[in-house]
Amino acid sequence: MFKQEKPELAVPARRQFLKAGLTAGVAAGAMVAGGRTAFAEGDEAIVEKKDWAVYPGNGVDAAPYGMPSQFEAHVVRRNVPWLTADTVSSVNFTPLHELDGIITPNGLCFERHHGGVAEVDPAEYRLMINGLVDKPMVFTMEDLKRFPRENRIYFLECAANSGMEWRGAQLNGCQYTHGMIHNVVYTGVPLKYLLEEAGVKTNAKWVMPEGADASGMTRSVPLEKALDDCMVAFKMNGEALRPEQGYPARLVVPGWEGNMWVKWLRRIEVGDEPWQHREETSKYTDLMANGKARRFTWEMDAKSVITNPSPQAPITHGKGRTVITGVAWSGRGKIDRVDVSLDGGNNWREARISGPSFDKSMHRFYYEFDWDGSELLLQSRAIDSTGYVQPTKNELRAVRGTNSIYHNNGIQTWLVNSKGEAENVEVS
Repeated sequence: MFKQEKPELAVPARRQFLKAGLTAGVAAGAMVAGGRTAFAEGDEAIVEKKDWAVYPGNGVDAAPYGMPSQFEAHVVRRNVPWLTADTVSSVNFTPLHELDGIITPNGLCFERHHGGVAEVDPAEYRLMINGLVDKPMVFTMEDLKRFPRENRIYFLECAANSGMEWRGAQLNGCQYTHGMIHNVVYTGVPLKYLLEEAGVKTNAKWVMPEGADASGMTRSVPLEKALDDCMVAFKMNGEALRPEQGYPARLVVPGWEGNMWVKWLRRIEVGDEPWQHREETSKYTDLMANGKARRFTWEMDAKSVITNPSPQAPITHGKGRTVITGVAWSGRGKIDRVDVSLDGGNNWREARISGPSFDKSMHRFYYEFDWDGSELLLQSRAIDSTGYVQPTKNELRAVRGTNSIYHNNGIQTWLVNSKGEAENVEVS
């Protein structure tokens, strides 16, 4: 499946492996100090009288639900047709190269479905808790909203994010290589409150959330995690969950692989051992080089990617002041540091992390430099609060092989040529 190529997304074979000895001709950190610089000399647009400055615009009733500018219509989720050929078992990707900051707008959060998008009437919604509990219970949406609620910012990453890159550079653009992720503010009820209401028996060790969609998604989650930081969320970024994100309620499992964040949550069974259901046996295990598979690899390791410049976001301004930006995250805590390389990992420079730093959340980083037009091999490397350092792809493959499609957090490389165009490559 993963050997097929779509021409406009595939990377030319000649760029698959490059020697990392490239010397990037840059004057790192050299910035214009003080004063004003005419970045676009001779540009008369500033003195032209435009229509928007002459005629009144629309009133407040023109768009009851606000939409992006017409000039941002290209900023959308996209799929890879040959990756998921049908609309039922499907995935589309967040346009990371078009975003900044750490919050993903609701309409751009990536989607992954196993049975299409379920349309659940909140008036008919019910959440059951059963199994090893003192009192099996059923909650309505109104019941859930009467519990103490919390707001938390977390990333959600599919375990298969970057999975197509295990054997080599394949998809050209960070939207496709890293776009199965988003980062939002979740509002909901800590799961421990619901479990406490039902009364968990002393021999309980696991919970099994179940989705209400046609796929009947289930995963086994250790009770310790469920009582720690899991939530039943019904809002994201302040508004109700979108249907594709599990409306009206979903499970939030911070820092752990996205398929455990069961959408359209309808039932949570409490038990004394894992259930070994379809999604934790046939899939979401990591096939090693010796043919054995790692299972229960829940945590998402520290990872980062440069979003600009990148294949979908080339350098268009020419030589001079250039801003590198990207995102980093870790399922084990915060990101303490991000380093950036301009020469394929030969030399590293500390990037600037800007914005709030939350546990199990995205972090935004920047690095500014003066580009002289020489070829660049751009990389980023994240270091999290546990001291874990994001590995190279070769380091990862030395341990895991190339059979898996899950949990690929290897360092990504973009080659930027003298025209500012970028493509997905690997360095040897």
